[in-house]
Order: sequence, then structure tokens, then C-alpha cells
Amino acid sequence: MSDDITETSQTVAAGQLRALIERIERLTEDKQAISDDIKDVFAEAKGTGFDTKAMRKLIARRKLDKDERAEGDSILELYESALGMV
Repeated sequence: MSDDITETSQTVAAGQLRALIERIERLTEDKQAISDDIKDVFAEAKGTGFDTKAMRKLIARRKLDKDERAEGDSILELYESALGMV
């Protein structure tokens, strides 16, 4: 009797594992498609004459709130000053 329960449990676990793996695989494919779309947009921006490095920095900075940006700017300025860059 316990062999039947163990076998059923393993079958259920294998089914759950397969479903999870397949979901991850689909999401990974979606992630790659989105990554390719973003790459295309950056290529379009570059073709139009925009500086994509600056755009990437702007995107990263927009994720920060005002105080985080100010703190980062202050630290960068301090480091630049220490290196004689300003």
C-alpha cells in the first residue's frame, strides 16, 4: 500500500516539476524576446542620432528617487574631486 502512495507522490511531484520547468522555459523565451525588442529600440535610437549610453544612464537614474539621485551625484562628485577630475 505504501508503495502505491510513494509512486503516486512521485508521479505528482514529477508532474509539478515538469510544469514548473516548462513555465520557466516559456518565461525565459519571453524574456529573450523582450530583450531583443529593447535592443531593437536602442538600435533605432542610435540610428536617429541619440547617445545610447546616455539613454541607459537616464533609464537607470529614473528608477531612483530624488534623494537617491542626489546622494549618488554627491558621491560621484566627491570621488571625481579626489581624483582631480573637477
